[in-house]
Amino acid sequence: MKLMIESTVQNAAIEWLQNLGYRHQEGNSLQRELKKVVLEDDLRAFLQSTYPELPATAISEALSAFTQHEGMDVDHRNRDFHRKMTQGIAISWKDAQDKEYARHIYPINFAEPDKNSFVCADEVKIEGKNNRRCDLLIFINGLPVVVFEFKNAFDANVGIDNAHGQIGHYLLDIPQLFDYNAITILSDGMQALHGMYNAAMEWFAPWKSLQGTDTRQKVELQLETLLYGLFPKARLLNYLQHFIFHEDHNGHIIKKGAKYHQYWGICKAVESARSNIKPLGDGRLGVIWHTQGSGKSISMAILTGILRSLPELKNPTLVIQVDRSDLDQQLYESFVLCKDLVGDVQHADTTDELRELLSAEGGGVIFTTIEKFRLKELEEGKEVAHPVLSTRYNLIVMADEAHRTQYGFKDGGFAQNIRKAMPNASFIGFTGTPVDGKGADTELVFGETIHTYDIKQAVEDGATVPIYYEPKMVPLNIKAQYSQALDAIEEEEDESTQMVWAAIEDAAGAEDRVKTVASEIVKHYQARTAALPGKAMIVCMSRKNCVKMYDAITALEGCPEIAVIMTSNIGKDPVDWNPHVRTKDHMEAIKKRFRTPGDPLKIVIVRDMWLTGFDAPCAHTMYVDKIMKGHNLMQAIARVNRVFGDKPNGLVVDFIGISDFLAQATKKYTGSGGEGKPTIDIEAAVHLCLQQLASVKALLGHFDLESINALSAGDRMKWSEALVNDLLQTDALTDAFLREERKLTELVAMTNSDERIWAIHEDIAVVQAFREAIRKIKVPPGPQRKKNERIKDLISKSIESHSIVDLASMYDLDKIDISIIDDRFQAMVKDKGSENIKVELLRRIINDELKVRMAKNIKKTRKLKEELEAVLSKYHKNSLDSIAAIKHLLDIATEFKEDDKRTKELGLSEDELAFYDLLSANGKLLNTQGPIQDLVHKVVASVKKNLQLDWAKKEEARAAIRLAVKKELKGKVPFSELDQILKEVIEQAEGQYADWPMVG
Repeated sequence: MKLMIESTVQNAAIEWLQNLGYRHQEGNSLQRELKKVVLEDDLRAFLQSTYPELPATAISEALSAFTQHEGMDVDHRNRDFHRKMTQGIAISWKDAQDKEYARHIYPINFAEPDKNSFVCADEVKIEGKNNRRCDLLIFINGLPVVVFEFKNAFDANVGIDNAHGQIGHYLLDIPQLFDYNAITILSDGMQALHGMYNAAMEWFAPWKSLQGTDTRQKVELQLETLLYGLFPKARLLNYLQHFIFHEDHNGHIIKKGAKYHQYWGICKAVESARSNIKPLGDGRLGVIWHTQGSGKSISMAILTGILRSLPELKNPTLVIQVDRSDLDQQLYESFVLCKDLVGDVQHADTTDELRELLSAEGGGVIFTTIEKFRLKELEEGKEVAHPVLSTRYNLIVMADEAHRTQYGFKDGGFAQNIRKAMPNASFIGFTGTPVDGKGADTELVFGETIHTYDIKQAVEDGATVPIYYEPKMVPLNIKAQYSQALDAIEEEEDESTQMVWAAIEDAAGAEDRVKTVASEIVKHYQARTAALPGKAMIVCMSRKNCVKMYDAITALEGCPEIAVIMTSNIGKDPVDWNPHVRTKDHMEAIKKRFRTPGDPLKIVIVRDMWLTGFDAPCAHTMYVDKIMKGHNLMQAIARVNRVFGDKPNGLVVDFIGISDFLAQATKKYTGSGGEGKPTIDIEAAVHLCLQQLASVKALLGHFDLESINALSAGDRMKWSEALVNDLLQTDALTDAFLREERKLTELVAMTNSDERIWAIHEDIAVVQAFREAIRKIKVPPGPQRKKNERIKDLISKSIESHSIVDLASMYDLDKIDISIIDDRFQAMVKDKGSENIKVELLRRIINDELKVRMAKNIKKTRKLKEELEAVLSKYHKNSLDSIAAIKHLLDIATEFKEDDKRTKELGLSEDELAFYDLLSANGKLLNTQGPIQDLVHKVVASVKKNLQLDWAKKEEARAAIRLAVKKELKGKVPFSELDQILKEVIEQAEGQYADWPMVG
C-alpha cells in the first residue's frame, strides 16, 4: 500500500480537473522566468488567435497591460487586474498609412469557454522574498487565477487551518502571484473551502451543490463537490466574470466572492429574467428567499450587475425599491461599495427626483423607497392617478424585503402606483422572511420562489450562526381581555388595536417590573460576556419604555455604556428625553460605534429602529421585552445571527413571552419551502447539558469531586494517571470520550448564562483537564485549533463553542429532549394553529410512550396519564403558561427514564418492574422476609409458568394463573386484602402478557 501523503489529495484534484477538460502540466516544465507567474507565451498566443487583426506592437502593448498593474500593494493591484480581466482594455494602433484603429480586448474569452487554454500545474516554483513551491495552480490563457493549497488528510498534525496559514506566508513571500489570484482553494482531503486570498479563515466556505438543486453535506465529498460544482469551464468563467468584486473602504480594499447559494440563486434569477421579462412573459421574475444574514445585499448587487450586462435587455434600468428609508440607506451604501459590479448608482431623495430619473431613457440603477410612488398634492388638489413615467420594457423593479406595502393594489396604493408609473416593468423580490399571511402572498405578486436558502442550511454552512432562545419571563399585570385580544391582532399596530397595545405597554413599563428586568439584563450580560465578548440589543414596547429601561439600567452598579436608539419629535417629546435626541450625523456616528467591537458602547435599547436592515456582527445577544410577531420577529432576532470571529451563536432572551409567536413564525419559515428553526429552546439545552455531563462522567468512572479533593496530592496524581491510561486503552474509547466531551463543551457554551450550569463548573473543569491530557498524547489538530486553545478553566472564564451545535443530529430527540429543530416539530408546525406547538409535540410523544408502557405497568401509566391530562387541562384553560407546561411534561417524561434506571438498580427484568410497583405500594401489608424483589421474581415466574395461547380468554387458564399467584402470596398478604391484590396482579398480567407467546 502506498504511503498516504499530501500528494494523494493533490493528485486526486488533478485527476478530477483532467476529467473536466483541464490540461495537466508539471510545474518544472512551464516556460517562464521563475520570478514571473504569468505564462506569457500562452497569453500572447491567445491574444494573437483571438484578435488576429492586431499588429505585433498592439499585442505587446496588450500583453504589457495585462501583466503590469497599478497599486502600491497587492490588494490594489489585484483589483486593477480583475477590472482588466472582466471589463477588458482599449487598445489603439495605426497602420502603415497612419490610419488609427481601436479595439476593446479581453485576456479571456468568457463567451466561448473552449477558446481558452485551461492548464493545471502542480509543484510550481516561484522566486520571491523567499522561494516557494505552490501545490497546484490553474492558468487560464497563462494567467494564474486559481491557487490550491493542500494538506494531507492522513497527517494527524496538520489541518485545513495550516493551509490557510501557508497562503498568508505566500502573500508575503511571493506577492506577485496574488496580483492575479481570483480564487483560493484550501483542502486537506476531507474539507475543501473556497475564498479570497486575503480573507480570514471564517470567510472561507464549502461549495455544496453540483447543479443548484442538490446539496451535498458529507465532509468526504467536499473537494470533489467543489471541483465538479465550481470548476466546469463555463461555470468557472461565469464566476470569474460576474461573482467576484472589490469594495473600497476609504482606501482599504476588501475582496469578496459569492458563496454557492448566492451563485445558484442568481443564476436562476438571470434565467427567469430572460424568459419572463415583459413582453416575453408576465413580468413576474420570481422570489429569492435567502435567510437573513446570508449575504442578500451582495446577491442583489451581483444580479444587478449581470442584468445590466445582458445584451438582450438593451441597457436596462434597475429600480431598487425598499420599504423604509433606513433600509434604503444601508442597501444603497452596499451598492455603492459594489461599484465595480453595478456601475454608478443614483438615489431618488424626493418624489420629483424619482419621477425625473424614471422618465429618462438611459439605463442605470435607481434607489428609492416605495412611499415615493405616492400621489402628489398639486395646486388644484391631490392627483387622481399616478402619471405614467416610462413605457419601456427593460425596466426591472427589484424589491428588498417585500412586505405589506407591496400588496397595496387599492386605488392610490403604492403597489398600484408603481405599475401605473411603469406599466411594462418586470418585478423580482428578495426576502429573508417569507410573507404569506392574510392578503399578502409574495408569489402572487412576484412569481414563484426560484431559489431558497433557509436557516438550517445557512447554519450548517456557517453562513450564519445559530440563534438560541432563553425564557426569563417577568409576567405582565394585564387584564385577561387584553391578553386574549393580543392573540387575535395582526403584526402591526393599527387604530383598532391601540387600546390593547397601550395596555401591554403600560404593563411592561411598570416601575417594579422594569427594575426587575433591568437588573436581570445587567447580570445576564456580565455573565455572557465574561467568556464571549460582544454587544447586546434590548427591545422595548415603546419609546417611553426605552427611556425607562435606560434609566433603570444606568442606575445599576457595573452598567456598561448604553444608548437609546429611537426617533424623536422635539415638539411633543418630554424635555427629559433630550439626551436621547440625535441628529442624522450623530445617529450615523453612534451606529459606527456600536458596530466597532472594541468601542465601549456595549448595549443599545431600541423600539423599531435597527431591527431591520442593520448589521452589527459583534452583537450576540438580544433581550426582548416587546411583543413581536411574524416577519417583524424574524427580522429582529436575525440581528444576532451574523458571523463574527469566534462567535458561536446568537442568543434571544425573552422577558415578555414570545415563544408561541416564535413557533408561529417558524411555521412561515417551513411552510414556504425552507427548513430550520429560528431558535433552540435554552430549557431543552440545559436539560441536555446536565444529561451530557452524566454521560461523560460515566466514561470517567463516575468521579466524585468531594472524594477526589479528599485525596492526597500523590493519590490524586496516581488516580489521574490511571484514568488517562484507561482512556487510552483503545482508539474507540478515546474517540468516544473526546466526542462526548466536545458535545458537553458546546452545550455549556450556549447555556452558561443559566445558573443551573454554574453549579457544575468544577465537574466540567475536571473533564476538560482530562481532555487536555488526552489531546497532548492523541488528538490531531484541526481548523478549530485556535478556538480550542481559548477554552480555559471554566471556573474563571467559562467557555465558548467551537463549532455549530446541531442538537438534532447530536441527540436522539425521540427520548423526550425536544428542540425546535426536530423534524416532527417542523411537520407539526405546518398542521397546527396558534397553540403552543411544543406542548402539543411533547403531549404526542408522551402519549406514544404511555401506549407502549401501558401494558408493562398499568397502575403507574394510569397515574402518569392522569397527570398529563391535568397539565394539559390547566394549560388550555390559560392557568399555566407554555414554559411551565413544558417543564411539567418533561418531569413526566423523566419518570419514564427513572423507571428504566430503577429496573436495573433493583435487579429486575423490564416486565417485573410493574409487579414490583404493585406489591411495594402495599408494602406495609406484606409479611415477608428479605427484599420485595424475591417475592416479585416468584410471582412473575408463577404467572409465566401457566401462560398458554389465548389464556386471557379462557377462564380455566385464568383460574390456573390466579391459583398459582395465590399460592405465592398466601401467608404474605392479609386474607382481607388478598383478593384485591390478586385482582391487580391478574390485571397487570393481562395487560402485559395478553399476546403470549409473542411477548414473554
